[in-house]
Amino acid sequence: MLPSPSSSPVASPRGQRETLHNQTNTYACRTPSTKRQNKVDFSLPTPPKFEDASKRVRSSDGPSSRKRIKLSLQADALPEESEDESEDGDLEMEGIEMLRFRARANVPYCRNWQARLSCHPFGKGFPQPNTRQILRSFVSSNKADLFKCEARETGYALTIPYGCAYSYSAKHGGEPLLAVSTEAGSIHILNTRYRSDWESESSRTTIHAHENGIFDVKWNKLDTLLATASGDQSTRILCPRTSSCLHTLRGHSSTAKCVAWDPNHQDLLSTGGRDGSICLWDLRVAESRNGDFLAPIFKIDNAQRDVNEKKPRGRKPKMQPTLPSITSILYPETEPYQLISSGSADGKLKSWDLRQCHASDSKHPPMQYLCSSPSDPTVSHGSSRPRGVTSIVEGHGPSAGIIFAVGTDSRIHTYSLPSLTPRVTSYTKETMSTTSFYIRTAISPCGRWLACGGTGPKGKAILYDVGNVTRPSLSQSVVEGVELTGQLGEVGAVDWTEDMLATCADDGTVRIWRANIEVERQCREQPEEKHWDWCWAE
Repeated sequence: MLPSPSSSPVASPRGQRETLHNQTNTYACRTPSTKRQNKVDFSLPTPPKFEDASKRVRSSDGPSSRKRIKLSLQADALPEESEDESEDGDLEMEGIEMLRFRARANVPYCRNWQARLSCHPFGKGFPQPNTRQILRSFVSSNKADLFKCEARETGYALTIPYGCAYSYSAKHGGEPLLAVSTEAGSIHILNTRYRSDWESESSRTTIHAHENGIFDVKWNKLDTLLATASGDQSTRILCPRTSSCLHTLRGHSSTAKCVAWDPNHQDLLSTGGRDGSICLWDLRVAESRNGDFLAPIFKIDNAQRDVNEKKPRGRKPKMQPTLPSITSILYPETEPYQLISSGSADGKLKSWDLRQCHASDSKHPPMQYLCSSPSDPTVSHGSSRPRGVTSIVEGHGPSAGIIFAVGTDSRIHTYSLPSLTPRVTSYTKETMSTTSFYIRTAISPCGRWLACGGTGPKGKAILYDVGNVTRPSLSQSVVEGVELTGQLGEVGAVDWTEDMLATCADDGTVRIWRANIEVERQCREQPEEKHWDWCWAE
């Protein structure tokens, strides 16, 4: 049985933790730094001032009031809720107007976007403006926005980054600290703040955590701990301030593929493995320690296996069928006691009620999932067989109540919470390829923009505007993605912070992308000259 939330120890308040030690460390190094993090002002300008249309609506009277109301809404690029052909054009014009920045502003763009939409006179159900032009303005400097992941071994120059995650503080305007996990078993913690081309990189922290590749890395809610899922079948809890390993978790019989912290309990987390099991951990339970390792408090075996699967008749096969791997897990914000998982065999998601955890013995049957997707969306687009899911993420803000899942059928599928029912809406592109299980997805803090990686010789990340995913009249329309190119090989891990995007590629680099309409315009006008210094959307 999971411990009560009230028993969790009280941690230090956010924003008062010490910064990372500015050198490469090992487990033996525990020298803390006394400096504290300061909030960094970003240089993205503010959109034009939003005029309250509701005042003009209240002052309208007489026979032609309806006409004047419609004209005033068009002036603010807030079209009527209709399905005519002019609606998409009006939403597109609103997105273009948002690009006319004021150079003197110094506030992150996502925050202004949220503030502007909050002034909407007709509430949440009104169509969201089209922001594809904003996504097309994302650029990356070849000098200031490019980070290289160096390997520990002397025979290799660079190592492949497998995963990345921004801290919770970074997603709310704090110091943009990005944790990157590599094939060499190291964690690089980068400060991706805006800097000039001639300014040197901020000192990074490197933690040598494993002797095998690290497939996933996550910050806890207070940004005081890091959890790593590795190919050595273990999960380790690291302290980024001291660069030390606090706990080693062992419970999987194969590679640990993914990890997720419980947002409501700072000492609880879950991991998914290639062995098809989900392990639940409590860092406070000393009784579950086995020597130097911590054992799981509960384990769900064969989590993604289809219970309706027919067993073959006749002789038993010489080779046992491979169990579906757990590819991604998440704790939904609206359901504090549930866990959602995806697998490598099909596109069905499963939800687990963690309050029903118990030992599997003769008195207690194996744990059953709370609910499962009633259908598989990966076979609804012409596929001859089910395809697996590589990564899932929960929407929020305008995309709240939706789960986005990247399938190996090169399509992003959507599911409704809490039933996990597949929706008609999906996102794809002709050049989009997500056939590798290293591909990840992430959603921006404002809840409007979705990013995912891609396979192929020329690395690319694809961005989508998902702000209208919950509107039946607009969700089924074709949403064209924006491609970000500039890296070589497969682009696997991606993650957002308040006003920037990080992408990791097989060429051993991490790129940071920011919205800059002026630079983007210059790059398109002078592509031969600017390609030496910048990368931009195609």
